[in-house]
Amino acid sequence: MTGRLGIDNVHPVISHGATPAKALVGQAFPISATVWREGHDAISATLVVRRPAGAKGGRAKITMTPDPVEVDRRHAVFVPDVSGLWTFRVDAWSDPAATWFNAIQKKVAAGQDAEALANDLESGARFFERALEKTSRSHRDLLKTTIEQLRDESLSVDERIATALSPEVAKALHKRPVRDLLTRGEEYEILVEPTASGVGSWYEFFPRSTGGVDDNGEPVHGTFATAQKELPRIAGMGFDVVYLPPIHPIGTINRKGKNNTLTPTPDDVGSPWAIGSEDGGHDAVNPLLGTVEDFEEFVAAAEDQGLKVALDFALQCAPDHPWAKAHPEWFSVLPDGSIAYAENPPKKYQDIYPLNFDTDPDGLYHEILRVIRVWIDRGVRIFRVDNPHTKPTNFWAWLIATVHETDPDVVFLAEAFTRPPRLYGLAKAGFTQSYSYFTWKTTKEELEEFAQDVADYADVFRPNLFVNTPDILHESLQTGGKAMFAIRAALAATISPLWGVYSGYELYEYEPIHAGSEEYLDSEKYQLRPRDFDTEDTLAPWITSLNEWRRANPALQQQRNLHIHETTNDNLLAYSKIDGVTGNAVLVVVNLDSRSITEGEVIVDLEAIGQLPGATYDVTDLPSGNTYEWSERNYVRLDPDFQVAHIFQLPTVADNEREATQFRTDEYDPRA
Repeated sequence: MTGRLGIDNVHPVISHGATPAKALVGQAFPISATVWREGHDAISATLVVRRPAGAKGGRAKITMTPDPVEVDRRHAVFVPDVSGLWTFRVDAWSDPAATWFNAIQKKVAAGQDAEALANDLESGARFFERALEKTSRSHRDLLKTTIEQLRDESLSVDERIATALSPEVAKALHKRPVRDLLTRGEEYEILVEPTASGVGSWYEFFPRSTGGVDDNGEPVHGTFATAQKELPRIAGMGFDVVYLPPIHPIGTINRKGKNNTLTPTPDDVGSPWAIGSEDGGHDAVNPLLGTVEDFEEFVAAAEDQGLKVALDFALQCAPDHPWAKAHPEWFSVLPDGSIAYAENPPKKYQDIYPLNFDTDPDGLYHEILRVIRVWIDRGVRIFRVDNPHTKPTNFWAWLIATVHETDPDVVFLAEAFTRPPRLYGLAKAGFTQSYSYFTWKTTKEELEEFAQDVADYADVFRPNLFVNTPDILHESLQTGGKAMFAIRAALAATISPLWGVYSGYELYEYEPIHAGSEEYLDSEKYQLRPRDFDTEDTLAPWITSLNEWRRANPALQQQRNLHIHETTNDNLLAYSKIDGVTGNAVLVVVNLDSRSITEGEVIVDLEAIGQLPGATYDVTDLPSGNTYEWSERNYVRLDPDFQVAHIFQLPTVADNEREATQFRTDEYDPRA
């Protein structure tokens, strides 16, 4: 049903309101809507935000400001301070104050005298009598003076309207506006999650590869205790999360050998993703790694280093998993009576049975929920979910919602390399974060489109940009040299507030199993790979700096405010970010050519960084520490042998300038 005033195109609204939009505690959350009415009288809008049930503070009302270009569009920003399910709506209302101010100012400017303006002056006095009934005590004397002056025929027209047009009166009307024809909009939900749900730096490593070598130079199987020794090194690089591949018992039936061969030796350790053996299933730990108590000690040691532990959650089973014997109904049985193993043609995974979610959904769903809760009780608050797009989406919606009923801070990361509808569908179903196609975006055009998508879909989708994984060694890293490793890290760490590194990246590991493959030679998925990190030939200092700059600059912790800037060279990519709360601003310029010096101009959209046309301003380059005076057009030269990117700290964007950067304040001025 259409109300007296129109309220359309409210943003963000996900799936027609069926799914909450996503926000983070402490970060600016912009909301906009189109409001309209008949005739020429002024219209205004209010954002009404309600806090989660049980949270102190009730609701807040924020007057929305007009868009400088689209006059019917209104904007507002609020900053949620607690996690939970918030709601918002946009109310439209006829604005008698703005209508009167607009008319009186135009008529005075046209030279009309007091006699011609008699009705307008009296209408103004009557309006302020209405406002007097609503205003706070501190503003009553001011409004009484305004009314008296409007009716004082001994004063000139300019004198009679002077107080009415003053900033003090505008402030009083802003606090308690007079609203006619109030039309309430529909209410929508916002899921506000802890900051760590959308901001973080991940480091993946295999605990079993941390045992070093024996006297003969042969790898020794690592344990949780040896893995614990790696934590200070990882924390020292500034990471927030240590992500472990599956730590469960590994199947022996059809176990894979080195480099994914089908002919393992008795010494081969198998793939951690082939979960389950006579030693247990998804709720057990591999005895070669230690005990459950050893794992819990590892989690506690990580927390002491400021690290959270993320655990791989792979819903698949080795043929000797206990479920395969106890619950064959949870798998797909072929006509010959055998259980089907996993396939992704032409790839075959003879050591893995996929689960069938349709034959006994109630039993399987609740067993999986039980397993998740077992690991939560052991201190795990983050789960990296393997291939969730191959399982029913309604199952994930049920599982995540059920877990969040008791543990709302638990994070689920979707390892979903899939088409956008499924990718975003999983996010709508409740996944906190997701992998993305960043790894394969290498050209300027591809990266600009990808970066813009990262910003545009912030209300529903949070991509975690891993530069590599045990499965993905991109061709650019195989052939681009050491500078390419630095380039990709700079892009991942600054495009998204979430990024990740798989161990060995800092050592420039680049050899594929064969040309044209993205599989690592001697892949750690199938064998132990002890590494010597105590070397000068490492990317660790650059990674450490990137994480330090991310923590020191709130702009780099933002997703939705990325802005692309023009460059004159296709190997130069430039983009800025601004934090809507602090005004912190950063401009990144990356050389995409890892083999050559790249020169060109960066043409800065000054409005997007809160600068006036023609302005000059100082920028500080964080990698070099140098300060430069910049303007709209700026020359840059990046030599990949010395520095692959500029990360410029810009002047802080003042409150009254943030409107140009899409972060509207709630300042309302009926005189405008």
